[in-house]
Amino acid sequence: MVRDPLSQLDALVVALSGFVIVFLMLALLWGIILVISRAVSGMEHHPLPAMAASMPPSAPARVSAPTAPQVVLEGIDETQAACVMAIVSHETGIPLDQLVFKSIKAV
Repeated sequence: MVRDPLSQLDALVVALSGFVIVFLMLALLWGIILVISRAVSGMEHHPLPAMAASMPPSAPARVSAPTAPQVVLEGIDETQAACVMAIVSHETGIPLDQLVFKSIKAV
């Protein structure tokens, strides 16, 4: 009969010590995460003076939005013109409010 190298009591002690080590490491990680999250949330509310000095000043708000010039539509309705404008904006990567359309003609 082959005898087990560890007795049942030794195996139980090894298993329990494994569980204790795992839970201690989890508690340590929880503490580290807690400290880091509090530090980050504290920096969001109170930025460091060096960081505040390096930040560019915010742009002044616009007083009034510029009025868009009228687009001359020739042989095309407004829905199709809106689709053409959206496609041009998407394909060029230029925001629609930065594009200026003078006329749209059906070919």
